[in-house]
Amino acid sequence: MRTTMVTTGDLGFISDKTSRFAWHPSLENVVADERIDSEEVVRHMRTAITQMMESKGYRLVSIDESPDLLLGFGLALESDMSDAEILKKAGLVAGLSTTGIDTEQYEKGSVLVALFKPNQLQPVWRVLAQGFTDFKQSGEQRQQRFDELISLMLGSVPNV
Repeated sequence: MRTTMVTTGDLGFISDKTSRFAWHPSLENVVADERIDSEEVVRHMRTAITQMMESKGYRLVSIDESPDLLLGFGLALESDMSDAEILKKAGLVAGLSTTGIDTEQYEKGSVLVALFKPNQLQPVWRVLAQGFTDFKQSGEQRQQRFDELISLMLGSVPNV
């Protein structure tokens, strides 16, 4: 149940006038082997993030509707992407240790969520969390833990 999280950036630009968000056109990545259904993960990430953002007063719109924010995300398993690779691509690493973990049952997973201003290439805010995926848990149990993680990750995004 260990989890680590690191955040960088400034959310000070968010106000009640920045309440509309859309999905980033190119940051929606899942780097994992066949144990993970990438399309299912993308759907679940979108649903979990949308629910959390809507609970804070944001509204999902199409990218063609001039959103105030763009949200992107990525997910990777350690066997498919090392911490060094994550640091190189995301500029962050949470540094969750695997010491004392049964790596036959658990695998370290990393989740990134990034907020962008619509006309900027670099994110204005990012959060990276790492935890352990238990492939012996039911899909429903894993999803519940995942939803809780997304809630923690987006906890510092202000309400509008």
